[in-house]
Amino acid sequence: MNLSDFDYHLPKELIAQRPLKERQSCRLMVVDRAAGTISHRIFADVPGYFSKGDAIVINDTKVLTCRLIGKRASGGKVELFLLSARPAPDGRATVCEAMISPARVKTGETVFFSSASCLVSARNEVTFPGMGIEDVYALGRIPLPPYIKREPDADDNEYYQTVYCRDPGSVAAPTAGLHFTPALLDELKGKGVDVCALTLHVGTATFKPVKVDDITQHVMGSESYSIPQATRDILSRDPRTCAVGTTACRSLESWAAEGKEQGATTLFIYPGYRFRVVDRMLTNFHLPKTTLFMLVCALGGYDLMRRAYGEAVREGYRFYSYGDAMLIV
Repeated sequence: MNLSDFDYHLPKELIAQRPLKERQSCRLMVVDRAAGTISHRIFADVPGYFSKGDAIVINDTKVLTCRLIGKRASGGKVELFLLSARPAPDGRATVCEAMISPARVKTGETVFFSSASCLVSARNEVTFPGMGIEDVYALGRIPLPPYIKREPDADDNEYYQTVYCRDPGSVAAPTAGLHFTPALLDELKGKGVDVCALTLHVGTATFKPVKVDDITQHVMGSESYSIPQATRDILSRDPRTCAVGTTACRSLESWAAEGKEQGATTLFIYPGYRFRVVDRMLTNFHLPKTTLFMLVCALGGYDLMRRAYGEAVREGYRFYSYGDAMLIV
């Protein structure tokens, strides 16, 4: 399949710019593969699609406040997007891999913040002298994706995290899980549904653009995942399994393919892939020409997903991170 096969037209006004105050009140498109049907509900209806013995797998990663805004000595604005952080060998500084904007910022320059500074120590690297990792992230803000055309505010600190986030490490939210509330999770558990967790730290690999026409030639970047014993025990019973989001899906399928409960995944799922663990998926609506949309087409079926996305546009669904949800059954 070619890259152009995964393109579609989306009016800009359908790209959600703010979260809904009631997470569970977003719209839910339910796509039934066996029947070939598309129906329209709200996310609060999700428990009605699950039964005792089913498993729902969530990604409990937590988004880092990894977007830092500082100034050059000349006064010009500098934006740092921290991709990773580690202690310096002498333990007296924190070294971060970072995307630095504007590109004209040179190695050796100092970037100033209100209460700290850092040195551009190499290409795509900054060093914060005298600071620990937590201190560095305390300078940052939530990294809203570029299609949200505003600066983050206090609401984003709450709504761009899942209610079950636990393990800091992501540079973007696993957005399919943003719609869950504690009450919805309790309702599912009350029905005898096993809600179990894994961790995949979302990195730039998830959003790496596909630049080749033949999608089979695309190479995914690496992201770390871990599936705890409790989750593996539940899945060993071979329940009907729903992945909450593409990150949970890729983690589960990587585990099934390689037999490793933790490690780094470079798994690229596109139409023709044979799923080993995942039977169902909850997901948001993804950008065109992305590996995320390709994964959804692999599970839901290419023709049916094209039809579903077309209907979502016609029906005015909200798209992307703060948008509405889809359940593929």
